[in-house]
Amino acid sequence: MTLELAHENIWFDKWRVDDAERQFYENKSLAGSGLGSLASQIAKARQEIQNSLVSGGRTGGAAGVGGGAVTADILNRITKLEDHNTSLLKSVSTLEKQLIEVTKRLSSMECGGKTTVPTPAPATKSEPMEDDDDDIDLFGSDDEEEEEQAAKVREERLKAYAEKKAKKPGPIAKSSVLLDCKPWDDETDMSVMEKEIRKIEMDGLVWGAAKLVPLAFGIMKLSILCTVEDEKVSIDDLSEKIQEIEDYVQSVDIAAFNKV
Repeated sequence: MTLELAHENIWFDKWRVDDAERQFYENKSLAGSGLGSLASQIAKARQEIQNSLVSGGRTGGAAGVGGGAVTADILNRITKLEDHNTSLLKSVSTLEKQLIEVTKRLSSMECGGKTTVPTPAPATKSEPMEDDDDDIDLFGSDDEEEEEQAAKVREERLKAYAEKKAKKPGPIAKSSVLLDCKPWDDETDMSVMEKEIRKIEMDGLVWGAAKLVPLAFGIMKLSILCTVEDEKVSIDDLSEKIQEIEDYVQSVDIAAFNKV
């Protein structure tokens, strides 16, 4: 019986082949799916744990001590990866909440930017107030008194301004007049006639230059210039006073009249 069993082929290491096959297909599936480094590290850690447990079960106590150190290191790595994954999930959730809040704020701002015209409230018929006519009349009388006082003050100011403006001396209007004084005949002394004319004095009258101009048949006429203030001197009155010198003057004509 013992000899028969010795000649039989028994597959004692089948578990190793199964593990190797499973690891092969796992690595192939991870590479084909394109998962991130986190999933590959977790799978690798699990495989290392399983290998260490298997090797620890078959080797002695010394090998068990080494496998325990490896297991602790792997467990620390897994813990760190899980913590890192948890923190990433928390950050993503926080960002999602902030994004939702920003979206809500933007939507509320867009709604608030549109000006809505408030609908007017329906007009309610007010009941007639009793015993309020006296109060309204009192307020109205106060307004009328204030308006009357303001009108009086305005009229007084306008009157004072008009009086002040009237007192200011304006420009004096003057005229330059050229008079032709004709004698009776050629024997009239023209120098004496000029002296008599210049003796005429009036407020606002200023005599100017004079010259003799031939008239006809040897008779000369006296052309004399004078400047007068329009408000004080009348040209008609001046002509009459010159014609009162009857011994020398026959007539007086206005040859030129200009405003100064």
